Amino acid sequence: MTIFISVVLPVLLVFLIGYVVQIWRRVDIKPVSTVAIYILTPALVFETFYKAEMNMQYVYMIVFALGLLFALIIINKLYAWKMKYNSSTEGGLILSTAFMNSGNYGAPIILFAYGQEGFAYAVSFMVLQSVIMNFFGVYYAARGVSGVKTALQVLLRMPVTYAVILAVILKLLNVTVPANLMQPVELISQAAIPTVMLILGMQLAQIKWTGFEWGKVSYGVIVRLLLSPLIAWGITLILPLDPLLAKVLIVASAMPSAATIVMYAVEFDAKPKLVSSITLITTLLSVLTLTLLLVILG
Repeated sequence: MTIFISVVLPVLLVFLIGYVVQIWRRVDIKPVSTVAIYILTPALVFETFYKAEMNMQYVYMIVFALGLLFALIIINKLYAWKMKYNSSTEGGLILSTAFMNSGNYGAPIILFAYGQEGFAYAVSFMVLQSVIMNFFGVYYAARGVSGVKTALQVLLRMPVTYAVILAVILKLLNVTVPANLMQPVELISQAAIPTVMLILGMQLAQIKWTGFEWGKVSYGVIVRLLLSPLIAWGITLILPLDPLLAKVLIVASAMPSAATIVMYAVEFDAKPKLVSSITLITTLLSVLTLTLLLVILG
């Protein structure tokens, strides 16, 4: 109960505020989301990568992320083959189970649970997941050659991509950013996490509670909230990860389905109702599963 009150509850309250405001005022999310994507998050990412001490742990993080992704894709493909689902349903299940909400849900949870050091790892993993989601997520939503082309276009349009590149280049060249330039970046970055948390609450308020395919939703919940962290735990046993990073990655892997992926499903008509319903149910049930996981991990 202590972990729930001190770690999970504060995050849920911010989500709830966004949810209530959206129900009450029906705010247009797009402008708020644009500010978060093009200004706030790039500032947070730049600050994090610029100040982080890059080492082999970040290489292991990449190996971990790709290993988890491909493991979940294979599981979904085998399940879709067994159930004789078409490629559209298979794509919808992959979208809703292989990509987790490591940004506007995972990062604040990890910040409350493991402090600034864990938060730095969480932001780095968030960026990595963003790249993976913008490529593989778009591919499985669009499929075929056009999917790969669209994925690359999306990746190149994301400011976060260039924020990472700029930060890494400055670190490699040992260039010190003047304090008067770094201060506004730090100020803007502080608004990133609360803003994206509010956006998630607002997005959840737009998902309708009707017409759920409960068999597929149940499968999605099991894979996203239970199987994913188990696979993540197995991968952390293989890789020589820092103990804190291992905990951060396991917790991040137990996050609910990514809200961003719903937009891809809608845009490319990749079972948007199924994807949005799994996103909603996993987000609600994650209150229990994440609290239990944090108790187990300590």
